[in-house]
Amino acid sequence: MTGIVDIQLRHLERLLAERKIKLEVDDNAKRWLADAGYSPVYGARPLKRVIQRELQNPLAERILAGTIRDGDTVRVTATPLGLVIEPVRPAGSDETSRAAAE
Repeated sequence: MTGIVDIQLRHLERLLAERKIKLEVDDNAKRWLADAGYSPVYGARPLKRVIQRELQNPLAERILAGTIRDGDTVRVTATPLGLVIEPVRPAGSDETSRAAAE
């Protein structure tokens, strides 16, 4: 099932590449998506909707809000409660410098 998750994530990565946003999804997040997107009746068919609802939509909201910017790397991991989506910026970026100054 994680192979199918990888295929679906590649599509999302291509969309994000237009904005130079890199997606780093760890194995925990892939397993979480695989588990949430699998149905005994429908197999992997619900996976695309799960990825859209749990990953793509939150990413789009954060891009629109400005918390994820063009050129960012976004790390995705999972907890028992769901996915954790965090932008990672290199040391010295505007936000990192502001936090250090405070």
